[in-house]
Amino acid sequence: MRIREGLVPTLLGTAVTATGAALAMNSKKKDDKVGWGLMGLGLAHIALGAIDLVEHK
Repeated sequence: MRIREGLVPTLLGTAVTATGAALAMNSKKKDDKVGWGLMGLGLAHIALGAIDLVEHK
C-alpha cells in the first residue's frame, strides 16, 4: 500500500488540532496559550499537508 505524499502531515495536523482544541476548551482560564498554540500548529500542518496532496496528484 502506497501512502500519498501529504497525507501523514494532514492526519497529524488533525490530531494535534483536536488535542489543542480539547486543551483550550477544558481550561479554566480563557487565555490558554498552550491549547491555542497547539491548534495553530495543527492547522499549519493541515494546510501544508493539503498543499502537498493537491500538488502531487
